[in-house]
Amino acid sequence: MRIESAEVVVTSPGRNFTTLRIVTEDGVTGLGDATLNGRELAVASYLRDHVVPLLLDRDASRIEDTWQYLYRGAYWRRGPVTMAAIAAVDTALWDIKAKAAGMPLYQLLGGASRSGALAYGHASGRDVPELLDSVRAHLEQGYRAIRVQTGVPGLASVYGVASSSAGGGERY
Repeated sequence: MRIESAEVVVTSPGRNFTTLRIVTEDGVTGLGDATLNGRELAVASYLRDHVVPLLLDRDASRIEDTWQYLYRGAYWRRGPVTMAAIAAVDTALWDIKAKAAGMPLYQLLGGASRSGALAYGHASGRDVPELLDSVRAHLEQGYRAIRVQTGVPGLASVYGVASSSAGGGERY
């Protein structure tokens, strides 16, 4: 199963998520996260300019070989940009292998290790009353852990507050 294409996608509010999408000649798609907050464009450029050309026409099933090739073949190895890029390739190739095997990735990697995971909701508001309304709404949805963030008096927008202009005015 040869790698036919690889695409780097930078997305989210303010561009802070970097994803690698690898597609095989059989049309199987694998996704890998390459996010390195604050340096996402460095990882995206490294992937596009240096890693993707090396992936094309490689055997997608040779995950360890590809990892070693990328890790040992780079002159500047072991830095956070390089390792974020290699991690994205590794994850995307494991995703492809799991799809080809017809099972969820966690099954391929040894099975479930817990029955659930605690997730938190992000409550925010322009002021304290709006924040408390958001907290109540999250509690009604069943969240047991809630991150809270409110606007700052005198500032028109605060990153992470969905109802401010920095958050786009709606939940993201």
